Amino acid sequence: MSDIRSDAGGSGAAPRTTALDAVHRALGATMTDFAGWDMPLRYGSERDEHLAVRSRAGLFDLSHMGEITVRGPQAAEVLDYALVGNLSRLAVGRARYTMLCDASGGILDDLIVYRTGEATYMVVANASNAQTVLDALRERSAGFDAEVCDDRDAYALIAVQGPEAAGILKGLTDADLDGLKYYAGLPGTVAGREALIARTGYTGEDGFELFVSPADAVAVWEAVTEAGGPAGLVPCGLSCRDTLRLEAGMPLYGHELTTRTTPFDAGMGRIVKFEKTANDGAFVGREPLEKAAAQAEKAPPRKLVGLIAQGRRVPRAGYTVVSAADGSAIGEVTSGAPSPTLGKPIAIAYVDPAFAEPGTEGVAVDIRGTHEPYEVVALPFYKRQR
Repeated sequence: MSDIRSDAGGSGAAPRTTALDAVHRALGATMTDFAGWDMPLRYGSERDEHLAVRSRAGLFDLSHMGEITVRGPQAAEVLDYALVGNLSRLAVGRARYTMLCDASGGILDDLIVYRTGEATYMVVANASNAQTVLDALRERSAGFDAEVCDDRDAYALIAVQGPEAAGILKGLTDADLDGLKYYAGLPGTVAGREALIARTGYTGEDGFELFVSPADAVAVWEAVTEAGGPAGLVPCGLSCRDTLRLEAGMPLYGHELTTRTTPFDAGMGRIVKFEKTANDGAFVGREPLEKAAAQAEKAPPRKLVGLIAQGRRVPRAGYTVVSAADGSAIGEVTSGAPSPTLGKPIAIAYVDPAFAEPGTEGVAVDIRGTHEPYEVVALPFYKRQR
């Protein structure tokens, strides 16, 4: 899912504010224009916020994300045709990570889809792509007995992430958090307010997303803040969310995922379900994705890898990965930042297959004319202990 570096900036219009805007300002947050929304970048030290999520818990406002409801007798068929996943096989109460591709197989957005009822699904899109996803789903639903509803104004989204998240929420909810599986969601209450409680996330830690009415957002935020105080919970901005997802090897739209890449290019071909039977197996982008699958199996033109710096200089998106032997270009960095957990700069990059094996030597990143040595590693950089 998307984050700060891909969505920063806007159209020139005044950015929208979330229901928690006054709370962020009262906490002294540094705000930024993010995909047309005024969002908290950080409240203090982004490193401290990052480490709090890794060791305790962090509280995020994600109300800029776009919620789209698809409902009706053929809602499942619409999604099976519109998306690469097999959503008709998704059980009620479960969620699935999937993608919306264009007719050539390029990625328009990565999504999480929740099946909230037998004939009802909630699609959660990245803020920068929400309108694109809405328009595509409406266009692709033509001829199906289903409706696509723009519910972006119906929800505020609050995330509680970190090893203490479940303990913090247990005293505030009537939901069975112990029984809530990863990538599942169920209705319940939080601090006496109705919510859809989901166990997903974008940090590499256990955690929960709380979809609530905007009118209830402040009350829920304050209740979680109070309950989480003894456990060391802190408010977190979008900046640390980016370093958290980078350490966890999670792709970012506009960086690892673009219209120029297919799910197979990104090493995520497993989410493309050619075996689905709805609509006689037809879905948008199927034929080019079959070709991409064959190419990836035979001889992929490039592979997505992790890079860990041997020095201290930080790579950024767009920097060239080179062969240390002759300086020839062998790839490109898609995301890079200092890793608070590893204590070193890290990056994700697309590289030639000959340089993609973990442990490959002789790889460097061209950082402003200097070839800085990097170690090739398998993703993710960080995996939590279960």
